[in-house]
Amino acid sequence: MEHTGFFPPHGGVNLKQLAEHLGAELDDTASAEVVIRSIAPVYRAGEGDICYILSRKNRVELETCKASAIICLPALRSFVPDHIPVILSRKPHTDFALVGALLHPQAMRPITFTSSSGTISPAAVIDPTVKLEANVGVEPGAVIGAGAEIGEGTYIGANALIGPGVKIGRNCSIGGGASVLCAYLGNGVIIHNGTRIGQDGFGYAPGPRGMIKIVQIGRVIIQDNVEIGANTTIDRGTMDDTVIGEGTKIDNQVQIGHNVRIGRHCAIVSQVGIAGSTVIGDGVQIGGQAGLNGHIHIGDGVQIGAKSGVMNSIPAGERYAGLPARPLWDFLRESAEIAKRSGARDKKDGSSEHD
Repeated sequence: MEHTGFFPPHGGVNLKQLAEHLGAELDDTASAEVVIRSIAPVYRAGEGDICYILSRKNRVELETCKASAIICLPALRSFVPDHIPVILSRKPHTDFALVGALLHPQAMRPITFTSSSGTISPAAVIDPTVKLEANVGVEPGAVIGAGAEIGEGTYIGANALIGPGVKIGRNCSIGGGASVLCAYLGNGVIIHNGTRIGQDGFGYAPGPRGMIKIVQIGRVIIQDNVEIGANTTIDRGTMDDTVIGEGTKIDNQVQIGHNVRIGRHCAIVSQVGIAGSTVIGDGVQIGGQAGLNGHIHIGDGVQIGAKSGVMNSIPAGERYAGLPARPLWDFLRESAEIAKRSGARDKKDGSSEHD
């Protein structure tokens, strides 16, 4: 597959430099000057590309691989053809990610359209009371409300809305069409296109003539190095704060309710829904389309399977799955039993037809 031009090849980094950048070992120093320009999967990697393998499952693809280098575990070195240089790594997946970031830095954040670094478009609407540090870029159509503060090196995409009093740290990226209201963002935060931060939460009380809206006067606090995917929504707190902890990564189309508190370095996959006032610990992983009840506590290091329905709190370190969610081994055992019974019933029904 040829490069499309959206993310063109790098000018070139040799293998010695790459190995030093990773703190890894170049297996054959004679290949130190081989130049790497891009990343690719094993099956279509060609000259100038680097790829990686994690298991023996790639053996067949390796037979026809034409990559200029491969990153792999020392235990897998013997499976790589002799003509392909190898970088030996104890964490090849992580090192491949680092190489990708080095070769294609422009793909790490929302794409800029018209504004170069530090350029403010005359077609943006910026209140006179806004405080902008140096090197802030603002695309056409963006609106920044009164009293907002934006840190050095931050990029505001086209048609993004930054509400009054919002504070955004340094080296952040706010994608096109995103809205950030009633929020404080730390440094290095990435918010992708169409994301909604800080709108009022879903809160109502029953009244004699229907539902009465409960005022939502809290904030959203997003700590350093958080990444939030496209079209995700994070509601502001009712009276307290909705908090997203440092280093947490949130996929596209996730819904996070008011007063939710998410810890550090969590991973939340697409279409997850987290109801209000749930507290999530550090290092939690939540699979796609899982739903979490409100006012529960998810302990540190918990893993929740895709499509799970979490009704109650989960202790730290547990793995849960299913609807309703239960300990993973219970879920797997029950699923196997259901499959076994279903197979026996189908076999019985099939035998009856032939009698």
